[in-house]
Amino acid sequence: MKSLILLKGVQVENANAIAGHTYGFPALTHFLGYTHALSRALQSRLGLTLGGCAIVCHDHQVQSHQPGGWGDHVFALTRNPLTKEGNTAAFIEEGRMQLNVSLVIACDFNEYDLDQTAESKEEAINLFCDSVHELALMRKLAGGTITGLQSVQFHVLPEQFDERSIWMKKFMRRLLPGFLLQDATEQLREHFSTLKTTDENTELLDAWLEFMSYKQISVEKPSTKSGDNTTNVVWERVPSPGTGWCVPLALGYRAISALYKPGEVARTRDQTTPFRFAELAYGLGRWVSPHRFESVEPFIWRYHYENEWYLCQQFQNSTTN
Repeated sequence: MKSLILLKGVQVENANAIAGHTYGFPALTHFLGYTHALSRALQSRLGLTLGGCAIVCHDHQVQSHQPGGWGDHVFALTRNPLTKEGNTAAFIEEGRMQLNVSLVIACDFNEYDLDQTAESKEEAINLFCDSVHELALMRKLAGGTITGLQSVQFHVLPEQFDERSIWMKKFMRRLLPGFLLQDATEQLREHFSTLKTTDENTELLDAWLEFMSYKQISVEKPSTKSGDNTTNVVWERVPSPGTGWCVPLALGYRAISALYKPGEVARTRDQTTPFRFAELAYGLGRWVSPHRFESVEPFIWRYHYENEWYLCQQFQNSTTN
């Protein structure tokens, strides 16, 4: 990785808030898909390609409400136009949300690979950022419309390790206020191993559901009044397993069929690409504050394909200060 592109303050309206059995934030494939689409556009225009991306969330709001003023939230749905017969059209169940995110995109080129017709290095960088800004606004992110983009920044990483380390520490603070999405699937594996020691019939799904469940337990507490020997029962929340702000996450897909030749399966979107049926694969993520870490490199999500798995992964582990 030679440089970084920071798409700071991307405002997204009506983004998809549902990812399989999870909701509240778009799937990782939305962000890597957006980066890939942006990479293809840059390759066509400037001959440059992009790598993976890190995801920073500054603000989010799911479009939902409580019908009775309390209880479960339900998604706010839109009323569709009337049908040709003048009847009321059916609702289309969908979950939408507003997003304010930043994307840190890894690149394998530097300022010398940019526009060679520019009179200076600074001019080449400015022209490149303007081009990225234009292309970024022309595409949708997670099915939502990008209504604003605060800035596009291109940063060339120092080659020396010590200089890069110092630069990265300062860069991480530029991502505040916000939270970085970190792969925490290892915590899921550890919790699953713990549950297996008490119940051999426990499945991995049981361990995963505990990270998204709200549990309470009744606890007896003695009365605080003097001379009163009665006990009161109160309900206390059972802490979620793991450490930090953990959330269930859709990590990619797992194949459930053989790989068919192009055009072999009828009614596919692309008749020139091999086709395969797949289902969502789930894992665990954790939201962390950028200032606690020394580099953004371990938070870069990239595509990874192995046998029947098509996943978004972070390939390095990082430690806090």
